[in-house]
Amino acid sequence: MPTRSLNDLPIEGKRVLVRVDFNVPQSPQGAITDDSRIVASLPTIRYLIDHKAAVILMSHLGRPDGKVNPAYTLAPCAKRLSELLKQNVISAKDCVGKEVEGLVAALKPGEVLMLENLRFHPGEEHPEKEPGFTEGLAKLADFYVNDAFGTAHRAHASTVGVPSLLNGKSVAGFLMDKEIGCFNQLLTDPKRPFYAIIGGAKISTKCQMIEALIQKADAVFIGGGMTYTFMKAQGIAIGDSIHEDPFLEKAKELLDRYASSGKLFLPIDLVIADQLSEKASFRQVKVSEGIPKGFQGVDIGSGTVNLYASKLRSAKTVFWNGPLGVFEVPQFAKGTQAIAHVLAQIDAKTVVGGGDSIAAIKAAGVEDKISHISTGGGASLEMIEFGTLPGVKVLS
Repeated sequence: MPTRSLNDLPIEGKRVLVRVDFNVPQSPQGAITDDSRIVASLPTIRYLIDHKAAVILMSHLGRPDGKVNPAYTLAPCAKRLSELLKQNVISAKDCVGKEVEGLVAALKPGEVLMLENLRFHPGEEHPEKEPGFTEGLAKLADFYVNDAFGTAHRAHASTVGVPSLLNGKSVAGFLMDKEIGCFNQLLTDPKRPFYAIIGGAKISTKCQMIEALIQKADAVFIGGGMTYTFMKAQGIAIGDSIHEDPFLEKAKELLDRYASSGKLFLPIDLVIADQLSEKASFRQVKVSEGIPKGFQGVDIGSGTVNLYASKLRSAKTVFWNGPLGVFEVPQFAKGTQAIAHVLAQIDAKTVVGGGDSIAAIKAAGVEDKISHISTGGGASLEMIEFGTLPGVKVLS
């Protein structure tokens, strides 16, 4: 855990460099379609403004691969932030260099400067490829604040390099503190029963987390595309369903170790379809029947929903990462939405992490009934698996 908080810093009249996560979805025309991450950063930014700090914000957006690409400019984020703050946010044309240093030098207490996309420089993701990039960022500030939980699992210049240089002058922001506190409670002192729901397409990215959760939770419920790797590992036909052959042995190992213990639950029935579209022909089958060729699994079935719901209704803590079906197609979103509504109704601490999971919660219209919606997908997975993150550890 970070040893100091933002409240401990003497920031009045100082330059404070803040790592935010403004990696927001945009339309093809560049309009922000979901400003949740910008809104989540407001408490930290407003605190700095109110306490008369000169605020310098930095973030990445998309994957421009170390090159300047106007499609990934942070200017729309600066514009949206200025609307939310009801004050001007200055946009820089770069994130390091003499011009940026001049803007920082002219920045007055209470003013806000938004640096351009960090990933326009190769040095953000690969500091060794651009010597001096990390130092160029660090020299802009008297203090550093990391409020970007969603990127804290990346050992990048802005998340690990800068606070390493500003040793003793780096703290977590309010959003980061909230996220860390939530996951630390999940890992060390959850109210029980504590259940985890793990979905999504790939077992490869989540098998270690599943094993970590089985050690900590009272039960883990599986759904989504990884279901079919588990099915194939049992010798059950999966038709044309998504699966990962290199992880069949790992899936079998997890089943052998935990399925009979009552701690690992897999679907008992599925919705299968002949294509991933609203025009698809689809039906429900029992898992034991298998999936015929020409069809693929697209959702958990009604029996699975009832089974999972019957357990979840007794929960006192629930962690959910990953949709349980192809929720982007309305016909195949019913399982995911049904479980979302169960979580909205129970008297428990409910934590949802991951972009697709959050989108599913919002599509179900129950986001205001969830205790904590995490801003980090990969970060939440690694926090569960390892208990800390590179961008958190460096603040300690």
